[in-house]
Amino acid sequence: MDKMNRGVITALSAIGIAQALKIITHKKVSGEWDVKQVATTGGMPSSHSAGVSALATYIAANKGSRHTETALAAIFGVIVMYDAQGIRRHTGEIAQLVNDLEDNFAAISGDFPSSEFVERDKELKELLGHQPIEVLGGAILGAALGYFSAKLEG
Repeated sequence: MDKMNRGVITALSAIGIAQALKIITHKKVSGEWDVKQVATTGGMPSSHSAGVSALATYIAANKGSRHTETALAAIFGVIVMYDAQGIRRHTGEIAQLVNDLEDNFAAISGDFPSSEFVERDKELKELLGHQPIEVLGGAILGAALGYFSAKLEG
């Protein structure tokens, strides 16, 4: 298996492991098993962070920290992790506010029979991004898996 394929497999494996771990962390937080967590966004650990960290660490372990490929993977990873805990998380918080506003408006409109309020069939998705600790958890998981994969190969 060439290094490129091994890097892709390492990153995808990190994403899969992180997604599977969400079932366990959800059980720890909520007390309930929920297999659907494997297909969710948000939650602990961040699979986005795990994937990009695994790839960057794998490349760094094979090529060295001064190689252009390592720099590309690291910068790509930083952007992805920043986005996961920044913009995507804030979008989820806005979605929660909109959903709450709609619930409040529905309750108030009941007092005014002349108002024509039609509720949407489903709410906006609220869990889109990650808390910083979830990004960190994914990054640590990914870095460990990337390093382990490189050492197994070499």
